[in-house]
Amino acid sequence: MANVNDKEFVKEIPSKKDNFSEWYTAVVLKTELADYAPVRGCMVIRPYGYKIWELMQSILDKKFKETGHENAYFPLFIPESFLKKEAEHVKGFSPQVAWVTRGGEEDLAERLAVRPTSEAIICSMYAKWVKSYRDLPVLINQWCNIVRWEKTTRLFLRTTEFLWQEGHTLHRTRQEADEEAIKILNVYVDFVENDMAIPLVYGRKPESEKFPGALHTYSIEALMPDGQALQAGTSHNLGQFFSKAFDIKYLDDDNTEKYPWGTSWGLTTRMIGALIMTHGDDKGLRLPPRIAPIQAVIVPILFGKDDEKVQAKAKEIYESIRKDYRVYLDNRLEYTPGWKFNEWEMRGVPLRIEIGPKDIQKEQVVFVPRDGTGKRFVKESELKENVGNILKEIQDNLFSSAKQVLRSKISEASTIEEFNKKLLENPGFIKVFWCGSQQCENELIDKTKTTPRCIPLDTKGNGNCIVCGKPTEIIIYYARAY
Repeated sequence: MANVNDKEFVKEIPSKKDNFSEWYTAVVLKTELADYAPVRGCMVIRPYGYKIWELMQSILDKKFKETGHENAYFPLFIPESFLKKEAEHVKGFSPQVAWVTRGGEEDLAERLAVRPTSEAIICSMYAKWVKSYRDLPVLINQWCNIVRWEKTTRLFLRTTEFLWQEGHTLHRTRQEADEEAIKILNVYVDFVENDMAIPLVYGRKPESEKFPGALHTYSIEALMPDGQALQAGTSHNLGQFFSKAFDIKYLDDDNTEKYPWGTSWGLTTRMIGALIMTHGDDKGLRLPPRIAPIQAVIVPILFGKDDEKVQAKAKEIYESIRKDYRVYLDNRLEYTPGWKFNEWEMRGVPLRIEIGPKDIQKEQVVFVPRDGTGKRFVKESELKENVGNILKEIQDNLFSSAKQVLRSKISEASTIEEFNKKLLENPGFIKVFWCGSQQCENELIDKTKTTPRCIPLDTKGNGNCIVCGKPTEIIIYYARAY
């Protein structure tokens, strides 16, 4: 929380429209979500930011467990020989791997990678545990930290160390593995759209963009207000690559040895960055109620007269709703109501509840929603019910507003010239037909300086490839990306 001397907190932040990058950094720092660490490229997630992550965790963890997954934990350090067992996987991560070469006073006989992802270490354990078809499926998730030696970093969006969850599963058939990968993709879509109020496009990555070692990669893609895409989560059908590399075999019911089919999937703290950029405004954060650390703040309006009565009523209101909502009573005397309004708006608290002497006389309170829909007066007798109703309304309004922005930033193009024109006029997703060839993809990337984001599932059309003109049914989204 801000202290008595922290008057800088309520100063104006840069304009989101005019200086998006500086606005973003200022919001992260001023709302005390995170701060720069003394270690290059790392960040410290402060309590307010970590509470958001905890809420994200609790919601997602429940969804994973409802679909039959269990949590476990695997080591941070991975022997180099384990990574080398899957050449394509190693090649994809090698520039970003941090290595431990010395332990205490001794040089290590084998280098240890600091976990860039956990397929290698987890598959080495699965090779010990899986022996029969009765051991399948294996449905395990872990919450942990990851280290990737990034060249360019930005708070939450790309840091050397970050937090995530990573699921790793094994199945008897390719179909079961693909059903798992798509099931988790849908879990991510449900969570990001309904709980974080961030609209998405989602589907399968083209071959060039898939996870190293994967058969297929599916992703959810969010679009930020500056027109750049943000890969928000991925789910991979790993095929039998890792099973074969780590000699994971099971005896099937036909008495033959087989390799299981694997998946992996993950969502990270970069989603907090997406949350900030999608909903924030020139006053600071705007947090969807479902993941807001504080859903409502009660601010007593004190004038020096009847203050004790107002404070008592504010406490009474707090006690009446605190069991049902995440609510905070701001009864600090060293700040004016206006200063508090400014602070809580910047912190993105969805609902402010004001109570003053006149409100007590009228047996009412004042609701001020952070979504900008305007203040309203609520009878004290109907307070609890109305808090729930307005929080749902705010959640829906934030999603609806963000979805309108997303729709307005999706364009279609049939030629590269039209693609570049529309990208310049309205940066965002460009939807095109593509023949599926790598040559055409490379040419489009080179001439537009964008990247392919995803091929929507179960969506086909009839058109001509934007590059070569061949008839095709494949639709794909392109964008510049974080």
